[in-house]
Amino acid sequence: MTVDELKNNLYAVQSRIARAAEAAGSVVKLVAATKTVSAELVNSVVGLGVTAVGENRVQEYIAKRDVVTGAEWHFIGTLQRNKAKYLVGKVALIQSVSSVELAEEIERLADKLNVVQDVLVEVNAADEPSKTGADFGIADELVERVKAMPHIRLRGVMAVPPKDADDAAYKRVARLYERYKDKSAGFDILSVGMSGDCERAIACGSNMVRIGTALFGARKTGG
Repeated sequence: MTVDELKNNLYAVQSRIARAAEAAGSVVKLVAATKTVSAELVNSVVGLGVTAVGENRVQEYIAKRDVVTGAEWHFIGTLQRNKAKYLVGKVALIQSVSSVELAEEIERLADKLNVVQDVLVEVNAADEPSKTGADFGIADELVERVKAMPHIRLRGVMAVPPKDADDAAYKRVARLYERYKDKSAGFDILSVGMSGDCERAIACGSNMVRIGTALFGARKTGG
C-alpha cells in the first residue's frame, strides 16, 4: 500500500466517523488497529495524524514499539496473564481486561513498577461462547473489583459485537458504560466498533473505534 492510498483510506474513515459522530452528538477517537501491518505503514498512519494505534498480539507490539515513533499504544487483543508483563507500564491503555485474575496480575505488575495502568473491561456483547470478554452476568462485579485496585485506573468498557448483532447488543454494552460513567472519575471510554460497524457503534454510544481493514486493507493470511 502506498502512502497516497493510505491517505485516501484514512480520509474515508475519518469522514465516516465524523458523520456518525455529528449525528450522535459525540466526539469519537480513532484507534488504528495494526495487526499484521508493517511498522513502516504504522509510522505512515501516525505521520498522517492518527495518534493512537492498537495491537492484537503482544509479540507484534514488542517488534514494533521501538520502530514506530510518536504513537500512543493500545493493546486491543486477547491478553494472557503471562504476557501482561510486556505491556504494563509501557502501553497507554490495555483494552481487553476480561477477568479478575488478569486484572490482579496487572495490579501486581503495576504495583511492582510503581505505576498506574489504564485499562478497559472487555465484555462479551452477546454472551457468545466462542468470543472473548466477560459474560454480562459478572460484568458489574468485574467492574467493581477492577475499580478497587489501586494501581489500575479503569477508563471504561470495550466489546466486539458479533457481525450479525442487532442494536440490542450494542445498547447493552452502552448501558453498562452509562451506569458507571458519572460515578467513577476518569471512566470515559466506550470502545466499540470496527471497520464494518463503526457507524452503528457510534450511534449506540461508542466514543472510540478500532479500525484496521478500512485503513490498511484485508489482513494477511493468518491475521
